[in-house]
Order: sequence, then structure tokens, then C-alpha cells
Amino acid sequence: MRLLIPFAIAVVLVGCGTASAPSPTPTRTAATPTTAATTPTSSPTAAGTATGAPSPTATTAPASQSTGDAVVFQLVPAESEARYRAREQLLGRSLPNDAVGRTNAVEGQIVFNSDGTIDSERSRFTVDLRTLQSDETRRDNYIKQNTLEVDRYPNAEFQPTTATGLPWPLPSNGQLQFQLEGNLTVHGVTKPVTCNVQATVEGQRITGTATTQVTFEDFGMTPPRVPVVLSLEDTITLELDFTFERVS
Repeated sequence: MRLLIPFAIAVVLVGCGTASAPSPTPTRTAATPTTAATTPTSSPTAAGTATGAPSPTATTAPASQSTGDAVVFQLVPAESEARYRAREQLLGRSLPNDAVGRTNAVEGQIVFNSDGTIDSERSRFTVDLRTLQSDETRRDNYIKQNTLEVDRYPNAEFQPTTATGLPWPLPSNGQLQFQLEGNLTVHGVTKPVTCNVQATVEGQRITGTATTQVTFEDFGMTPPRVPVVLSLEDTITLELDFTFERVS
């Protein structure tokens, strides 16, 4: 019996902890009439500085720094697919083929602030690991019950935080290549991951693929191995074929 490991990301994406702005250290200053009169809490000049021109590259920023309207892209589940790829082994030697599991049970959205930074509090993708399927149902059931433990941990979640190399504002058409960083949670364990993204923009829609690599050990799982029977290597490639539609 060959053992395959269904294990998905969560992509995607676009998909790959939440950033928050550091609180300023309070400084104790004796209040005097002169200070109160000459140090206003805000000014038109300061406000204008905070809403400067958008940066050419999207980077991490907390939602509290968002200015203006957000740009929201929602994943289209019917046109998206999460996958895992794991190299099969026999008697400890790698075989020239991969085990592949897939599911369309993915949902989520990515939200950009007006300056192109990601609103990580509102951005998240979820994959239902209970629906993963490869080419062998018996192997799928074994991995779900004994490795992924989907009864306890039914979902994988990805919370994007940073898009490095993403132009902003987004073009209305064209090809994009960038890295999407974020936090992936599987089997109750959260780890930072970086996804390589290739995408195509066509008006209000973005299509493409995001990929990253992780290991079973990263998330507290043991690779399924049965003596003298097919097993899997520890490294897993996670992929998300995605379609996003802009909704605001």
C-alpha cells in the first residue's frame, strides 16, 4: 500500500502573524500653560504627511495605519485549487514521481490598504483538509486520521502579512511576480512561510499560482513511513491555483 500525504496550504493566496504598530513609549512631561498652548495634538501639516504618495512596493503595515478606502480581493473557490506535492519513496529511495492531493474547499480574501500594504487583520485563507483527495482513498483516510488528525485540526489557515515586489497601484492588465509572506497554521502549529507568486491581472480579476515548501516536522507531524512499503519524503510543496475578484 502506498502512503500519500494530503497536505495543503494554504495559499495563497494571493497564499503566506499579524503585524501591529508598536505603541510609542509614553514620556512624562510636566504640564505647563506654555506647553499646552504651543503643542497641539494634530495639525494639517502632520495629517498631510501621513497620507503621502503610495509606495511602489506593497509591504507590511497594520490595519491601524490604513488611510482611505481599502481594496478587497475575494477568492473564487470554484476557480481555485489547493494542492500538496510530496516525493514518494520505496525502501528509503526516492521515486521519480510525486504524490499529489488537491481540494477546491478554499475560501478567503486579501485586503490592501490605500498605500498598498496588507491589512493582515482582515486577510486570511482557509483550506478544509478533510476534503483533500489523492489517487488512493485508503491512503488519504490513513493520513487524515493519523498524521493530519483532521478531527482535531480540520483546517489549514494562511494569514498574509507582506507582499514584497508587488507594484502599487496594481496595473489594470499584465503579469506579476512577487513574494507573499505570512503565517501558516497546520495541525495546531503556526509558522512563518514565504510564497512565490506568479499572477496575471485582467481588469478586476487576478489569476495565478502561489507555491511554498514546508516539512512535516515544521508542524509537529511525523512523515508517514511503513517498513518495506511506500512512504513520503519530509519536504512538501504546497500550491494554490487562485482566482481573485475585486469586490471593493
